[in-house]
Amino acid sequence: MNRYPPIAEHGMVGDLQTAALVSSGGTVDWWCTPRFDSPSVFASLLDGERGGHCRLAAEFPDGHGVTVRQLYLSDTAVLVTRFMAPGGVGEVADFMVPLDSAIPTDTHRLVRVARVVRGSLPFALSCRPRFDYGRAPHALSRTDDHSVLFHGPGTDLHLQSTTGVVLLADGNDITARFPLSAGQAAAVVLTSTASGDPAPPHPSLDGVADALETCRTFWLSWLRSCTYRGRWQDIVNRSAITLKLLTYAPTGAPIAAATMGLPEQIGGERNWDYRYTWVRDASLSVRALIDLGFQEEALAFRRWLRERIETGGSVSADPLQIMYRIDGDPHLTEETLGHLEGYSGSRPVRAGNAAADQLQLDIYGEASDALIVGGDIGTIRGWKALSGVLDWLADHWDQPDEGIWETRGGRQNFTYSRLMTWVAFDRGVRAATDFSRPADLARWTGARDAVFRQIVQRGWHDKRQAFVQHYDTDVLDASLLLMPRVGFVSPHDPDWLSTLDAMDEELVSDSLVYRYDPTASPDGLRGSEGTFNLCSFFYVEALARSGRLNQARHAFDKMLTYANHVGLFAEEIGPSGEQLGNFPQAFTHLALVTAAMALDEELQKAQTGPHQRGHGHPATHGLTAPDEGRGGGDARG
Repeated sequence: MNRYPPIAEHGMVGDLQTAALVSSGGTVDWWCTPRFDSPSVFASLLDGERGGHCRLAAEFPDGHGVTVRQLYLSDTAVLVTRFMAPGGVGEVADFMVPLDSAIPTDTHRLVRVARVVRGSLPFALSCRPRFDYGRAPHALSRTDDHSVLFHGPGTDLHLQSTTGVVLLADGNDITARFPLSAGQAAAVVLTSTASGDPAPPHPSLDGVADALETCRTFWLSWLRSCTYRGRWQDIVNRSAITLKLLTYAPTGAPIAAATMGLPEQIGGERNWDYRYTWVRDASLSVRALIDLGFQEEALAFRRWLRERIETGGSVSADPLQIMYRIDGDPHLTEETLGHLEGYSGSRPVRAGNAAADQLQLDIYGEASDALIVGGDIGTIRGWKALSGVLDWLADHWDQPDEGIWETRGGRQNFTYSRLMTWVAFDRGVRAATDFSRPADLARWTGARDAVFRQIVQRGWHDKRQAFVQHYDTDVLDASLLLMPRVGFVSPHDPDWLSTLDAMDEELVSDSLVYRYDPTASPDGLRGSEGTFNLCSFFYVEALARSGRLNQARHAFDKMLTYANHVGLFAEEIGPSGEQLGNFPQAFTHLALVTAAMALDEELQKAQTGPHQRGHGHPATHGLTAPDEGRGGGDARG
């Protein structure tokens, strides 16, 4: 077994309060319970020896003639790993029944079902939990041949099997070997509970089959709310399911990713904990969720966000902080887990996130947009809290901050941060006017206009003919791809088109987009990073809205080739096309959805409306059409 399978060689299952990653070899090598941000019980993804795992797979000692395939049952979160060999064809289905409830629970059940559909195959089980990120020992106790208990600090892990799977002790761990023939099945169920809670009922094959059908039915029913009927239905559905899996149902708070510590560069130090709720990421998801038809999820997050504003709980005196735990706790103390070697030796492994106390003023724009989008401004109390935030922002918008990328190289006057403060004031003025709400309109309008003038004067670089990362640099920044989307500039404005051309030249590599050049704009960290999938999908949307449809569609189609075998994306793409960073990343899947919807809309306009110039160049040639209205530079697919 490969100690560190590629990051992309995983699927994810979850119950809307926690999630597990299962490798294409049948290994659960990441699971934190009872919450996304709880300590792990399986973390071999971060240390192949100390992290812990649960492997259930067909056993082939020599490995010859074996083909392994992994897939999701269509439009569900039921993950199936298939083993095809000369002796037979078998599979392992992994799933967790969704707990779509406002009540958190300590009890979570991961079900693993092995079966053979042709011939016969031997299966092997190895269950080696390591509690508290591998720091805490555990005790093993046995009820019978089919039920054992791993007792860890504060958490019990029950391992139960159906008839035919005898659980054997291997020290404080468990192994099993069992053959199956065509038509036969066996199940292994992992149930996490609070310490001392009663053992769950023993599973039966009929009960497991019913649970699988319940899980399947939930996802098919949930997807019926999706109103997207475009060209990329399958990948949009998969992204929607992924976003739902990464949302903590009791509060409605989405996390940035299921994992922590996965590197942006193998062997590098850019290894962060993404199991928390970023105001920015979650706020930007509201528009996509509404556009996809998922109103309940959007409303749940708005409630969570309003609670953060109304309670004012942050580690600083600011009205909001950039991220919170999924229950709204603002304390995310960062620690280094020095006993873990990290994915393929990528150290340090961090739990918690010290960036929580950074000043990132852009979050006020994203939050305001999320709270006002769709004509819903919420309760009277909520409006009072939001207007108080905008009053505060009117006094604080004109100051340096750490920016969207959470750089640790010092504060700057980031153009994107200013852009989003403009959004905050713009949305506030519109809502107060449209819904006759009390507000200091003169103050908000004055601040909005002052921000606009400042960005135009100081965020624009005459020599580069582009908007730049911050006021004291000529470095470009892909976050500014959102300028047309938020309404600051028309997607056909010459200044925007020349900015897009400059990004084409400097940040784009065969449809893949870098956030910025860290060598030209030091971020306080060693090493390099891959291209950001988020930015690559933002780029597709910007191209589509600017009328460069051939280029946009070609870039989108190429981006989809970087998805893994089950349609999931991590944060970045490395030099050889490998996925890097935490996985799967909600922001990437959100941006994929918005790119698909924008491209669909613009393609539909082009097909149904009169022929218009400026639809881009033939991507196969990379030539700039003379009538595109571009400011120069080579066109890239």
